[in-house]
Formats: sequence, structure tokens, C-alpha cells
Amino acid sequence: MAKNDKKVRIFSALEVANICGVVNQTAINWIKNGYLKAFTTPGGQYRVYSEDLVEFLHSRGMRMPEELQRVLEEQLDVDTVLIVDDDRDLNNLVHQYLSKKHPSFDVFQAFDGFEAGRMLAEKKPGLVILDIDLPGVNGHKLARSIKEASGVTKPIIIAISGLDDPEEQQAMLDDGADAFLPKPLELDSLHDKINELVSSRESGE
Repeated sequence: MAKNDKKVRIFSALEVANICGVVNQTAINWIKNGYLKAFTTPGGQYRVYSEDLVEFLHSRGMRMPEELQRVLEEQLDVDTVLIVDDDRDLNNLVHQYLSKKHPSFDVFQAFDGFEAGRMLAEKKPGLVILDIDLPGVNGHKLARSIKEASGVTKPIIIAISGLDDPEEQQAMLDDGADAFLPKPLELDSLHDKINELVSSRESGE
């Protein structure tokens, strides 16, 4: 999600201090010393993007405050979808189906693990449909990297695979997937699962 998106929260130094449980001057010192990335308003006040605050907390091993978690969860845009599958016919079919079912969705495609990594960083999707068996970087590694890199803003991940292996499916869920669907993929089942997971995410369950 771009920083100029209206959904992205921006904090003042005082808000940062309150969230982190420190005095205002401490937050200002973090900014002045270059530890916490910020920008300055025309009036000379410091402002911090939520994602930069998260990066700062992670870099210093600090606990993520509940208030910040709620803010980040509200930022997540589940209407941006990334389909990751090297089967171009299926990838295109899912793209066409979702674009028709959900005209408000921005649907993007990746055909291997490396391209998926780039698209994840660039598009910051709220929903990823992820094939397990991919060239380059497989679905397990991608799911783990999404989980580790995204923190509380981890997108919804629906894993798909033609492998009829319960252990493989469970491993994918353990790696960060929210659901698993077998191939051949039933598009209506995919649609139902998306609605179920999005509703659950939006209700905070």
C-alpha cells in the first residue's frame, strides 16, 4: 500500500510516545538521532508513518503495542489480490473469475516465486492465492517470508495445490496459510472461502 494512501496512519511524536509508553522528548530524540524515520510538517512538527514505526519497533526488539496492531489491521486492504501460480491457464482463469466477481478488486498475477516476491513488496496485497509447487521460490518459503515480513498486517493466504498430501497441507498452514484448497480448483469454492476469510478478518476474529 502506497504511503500516500488515505488509509495509512500517520502519528505525531506525542502519539508515538504514548503508544510506546515513553515521554514525548524520548520519541523526539529517537527521530533526531535517526533511529526512527520521520518527516517534518510545514509547521516544524514531526510525523511518523505507521510502517516506519513498526520497522523501528522490530529493529529494537520492542513489543508491538495493541493500539498499533489495531491501526495496522485497519490499514490492510483486502481488495488487492495477488495470484501466484506457474500454471498460466489456471492463473488467468482465476484472474478473470475474480475480476468479474469482484470488480472492485485490484487483481495482480505472478507466475513464479521470484516474481511473487517482487509483487508482494510492490503491491502489498491483502489477499494472496498461493500455489505450493512453484519454480524459483516455493509456496512454503513464500508463506513463511510473508508471515515474517508482514507482522500484524499479514495478508490472507489461500494455498492451492494438486498434491493430495495431508502432511503437505498442514505444513502449509503451519507456514502461515489461512486456508488450503485442492486442485483442480473449484472457483465457486475459492469465492466462498475468500468471502469467509475476508469477513472474518474485517470482523477482527
